[in-house]
Order: sequence, then structure tokens, then C-alpha cells
Amino acid sequence: MRQEIKYQLAGWILFIICAIFFVASGLKNHDILTLIGGVIFLIACIVFLIPLVRSNKKAENDTKII
Repeated sequence: MRQEIKYQLAGWILFIICAIFFVASGLKNHDILTLIGGVIFLIACIVFLIPLVRSNKKAENDTKII
């Protein structure tokens, strides 16, 4: 289970890096659609990452108690 969470976390971090490059590309090229799309993509990645991080912290706390 822990290995699966690590792979999911790594995947979401890569998506966030990709979103940052989209935002940078939009800024560099003065392309408002790319910029808006990159920002929305970045926010969506963070929203999907929050439950994963919370469940991982909860799992770590549960194993420390035992």
C-alpha cells in the first residue's frame, strides 16, 4: 500500500511540474489561453493531491500508534 501511495504521489508531482511549465510557456509567449489552462491544470493537480497527502499522513499516524 505504501509503495502505491509513493507512485501516486510521484505522478502528481510530475503533473504539477508539467503545469508549471504550461504556465511559464503562457507567460513567455503572452498566450492568455495557455496561461489560464496551465493555472487551472495546476490548481486541479493540487486539489487531487490533497486527499492523497492527508490519507498518507493518517496512515503514518495510525502505524505510529500501534
